[in-house]
Amino acid sequence: MKRITKLAGSAVFFSLTMLAMPASAAKLGVTMSAFDDNFLTVLRNNMKTYAGSQKGVDIQFEDAQNDVGRQLSQVQNFIAQKVDGIIVNVVDTDATPKITKLAQSAGIPLVYVNRMPADKTLPSKVAFVGSNEAESGTVQMKEVCRLLKGKGNIVVMMGDLSNQAARQRTKDVEEVIAKAPCNGIKIVEKQTAKWSRTDGRDLMMNWLSAGLQFDAVVSNNDEMALGAIQALKSAKRLDKTIVAGVDATQDALTAMKNGELKVTVFQNAAGQGKGAVDTALKLSRGEKLPSMIWVPFELVTPANLKNYQSRN
Repeated sequence: MKRITKLAGSAVFFSLTMLAMPASAAKLGVTMSAFDDNFLTVLRNNMKTYAGSQKGVDIQFEDAQNDVGRQLSQVQNFIAQKVDGIIVNVVDTDATPKITKLAQSAGIPLVYVNRMPADKTLPSKVAFVGSNEAESGTVQMKEVCRLLKGKGNIVVMMGDLSNQAARQRTKDVEEVIAKAPCNGIKIVEKQTAKWSRTDGRDLMMNWLSAGLQFDAVVSNNDEMALGAIQALKSAKRLDKTIVAGVDATQDALTAMKNGELKVTVFQNAAGQGKGAVDTALKLSRGEKLPSMIWVPFELVTPANLKNYQSRN
């Protein structure tokens, strides 16, 4: 069974007394699924900043460019370098058992961040730091349901379907509208836009060109939602359409301030970034930790927008 820890509120992580660093230096290798994703850039920058604040910590970042094979090679290179810990923001969650096996065989601590691994159980010296995706789409869709008063048509923009977060967020939406008071809402179309603003815009343009009628756009992330907003504005349909995303990126919050985005869900990049580095360091010096460390999602609407404008 996986052990689970939940980290609440803005005081997400461990107390300062628990962050004391060992005297010896530590080298961490980090492979990110992509460098050109807005949320993941914030996550990476927070890891870099936090590692830089810790004495004797050297952190190396690699861009997997959404290529599973490239990411596996990066993990193997970290192992060959004999790093003290490896942090992985995984390209394809189904590839994690192989990554876990590589790190375990080398005896190097491994931390998955942001995207939950597909491993049924995580062995010792392996942990996940991130947010519970069973919450993200649920929180998002319940607010959309409230705005729609429990009835209407929606379209769903899905992330990369090889990614557990995309599958779970979509499942969350489907589960919310399967029961009262939201069972008057119908999904009229759902397709992937691969987490991309450009793909989100193009997909929305295709839907509009096909004459699809809907009351809300429920997107697995903010980037696709922002692309949808661009297309809806061009078609003069935005004023009549609710658009919802996930992540609460700065661009998304700006869109919300401008009245374009109605719903997003704060995913704490700072908490996840600090937590991943801290967990890797603790595992590298033999400390025992829970295998699952949760950073809660939080609903963001125009009513509480000001509380989140400087948090990601």
